[in-house]
Amino acid sequence: MNTSHTATLSTPIAPKIPIRRHASLLSHRFQPFLEFPKINSSKHRKIAIKPRRIAAASTASDEKARTSKPVSVLFVCLGNICRSPAAEGVFRHLVKKRGLDSNFYIDSAGTINYHEGDEADPRMRAASKKRGIEITSLSRPIKPSDFRDFDLILAMDEQNREDILGAFERWRHRETFPEGAHNKVRLMCSFCKRHHETQVPDPYYGGPQGFEKVLDLLEDACDSLLENIVAHNL
Repeated sequence: MNTSHTATLSTPIAPKIPIRRHASLLSHRFQPFLEFPKINSSKHRKIAIKPRRIAAASTASDEKARTSKPVSVLFVCLGNICRSPAAEGVFRHLVKKRGLDSNFYIDSAGTINYHEGDEADPRMRAASKKRGIEITSLSRPIKPSDFRDFDLILAMDEQNREDILGAFERWRHRETFPEGAHNKVRLMCSFCKRHHETQVPDPYYGGPQGFEKVLDLLEDACDSLLENIVAHNL
């Protein structure tokens, strides 16, 4: 996605509000995401020995999720034509496989409105389709109501996060937001378990391998994200 586009929501302002220091401002519903739980290696050894217990635990968690209030997740990148629509598609795919469609509201957006109404980049749609993932969303810019409507807002990279929080800082003077709404913003890669990257790179100007890399990261992060949500019965 070309970062030289001039059609923006407004000039991004670097936020001056902390992102992860105020977990207490949020309801219990959001707090598990702010302090991502550490993995207990001893528990992993027990699970590996008794795989049947995994299936039982997973089934119980899924049943709890089916009776809980739907969780709303928004994925955000720059133009909403490559990374965030792919993240939306990957997460929808995983949720559907678990039979939890009715328990989630999933969407994606961009920090600029240059591509508003456009389909996702055909290269990303083609790469995703090879993995059995359909991308059907149309590009839209992030809006003030997203901070009220979504439980989690996941940015693809640091610049996206700064732009999202910069928009929040401007909007909060004229909009009514839930207390601690800015804490909903997280980096996508903070949920990765198999990859060490901290950001999802923009594949717009690269070759096919760039789109494959993005999908690898998103599948890792989305799988972990879903497990985390189900485990906390959100």
